[in-house]
Amino acid sequence: MSAPLLRTDDLYKFYGADTARTAVLRQVSLSVEAGRFVTVMGPSGSGKSTFLHMVSGLEPPSGGTVTLAGHDLWSLSERRRTLLRRDLIGFVFQFYNLIPNLDIGQNIRLPLLIGARVQPAAARGRREAVGVSAAAADARLGAGNVATSTATVTEEVHRTEAELAEEHIAQLVELFKLEGKLKAYPHQLSGGEMQRVSIARALVTRPAIVMADEPTGNISSSAGDEVMKLFRRSCDELGQTILLVTHNARDAAYSDEVHFLKDGELHAEQRLAGEAVTPSGIAASLAALGI
Repeated sequence: MSAPLLRTDDLYKFYGADTARTAVLRQVSLSVEAGRFVTVMGPSGSGKSTFLHMVSGLEPPSGGTVTLAGHDLWSLSERRRTLLRRDLIGFVFQFYNLIPNLDIGQNIRLPLLIGARVQPAAARGRREAVGVSAAAADARLGAGNVATSTATVTEEVHRTEAELAEEHIAQLVELFKLEGKLKAYPHQLSGGEMQRVSIARALVTRPAIVMADEPTGNISSSAGDEVMKLFRRSCDELGQTILLVTHNARDAAYSDEVHFLKDGELHAEQRLAGEAVTPSGIAASLAALGI
């Protein structure tokens, strides 16, 4: 059995010092398999955003380890960690973070403009799928590109990187129904449309994993449902691995498995997976935890 794409072991996060020290996360251990849609659910203040910041390399833990695609994230230098984050992680935020003076097509392409590259279709986050050793991955990391496979998928071998990127962008534009919006600017779009753009931007490099922080928190319920259906399709049709943090039970119901975070601790006894991930199942787990 292959190693998880993302794994945390006994993560702790403390703020303050000595007697004023406050624990935000305690002994959080979680595995995310490639191709899975995993949700960490909890109320405001439960530590879920802090958890996402630590597993994405944005905020160091006080203790424990984060392993992403075989790399011990917090043992890397800041430069190497930044390159790994650029090449392996796509981000979706609550407030879109689109660039207002770039049109929609340019916003989608933004990761490519700052040096990221589109991964071959068969290499989404699983180095073993293309026979890439950890040593080879480390060598590429030192050279400035973490995740681009040295093995080229057969059907892609005769096309340039630019052609492959444009083909993938066209696929995303169609999937997210943005064909008529590419020359528009963010202020000309609705909240739901802007969030669709931000998800397309997160997927444009075929990242190993997409991390989403309350992605429906700033849009209407109907637009939120549309966004979550797109996440589900991205997982089912593109094989995209997704890690979502949310307080919203409706959003969590779209995932393959749900973990519950309360007062900084994961409650493994309430974990849901497969057919157990239903609105009623989520409601029962929340009730059992007093959330």
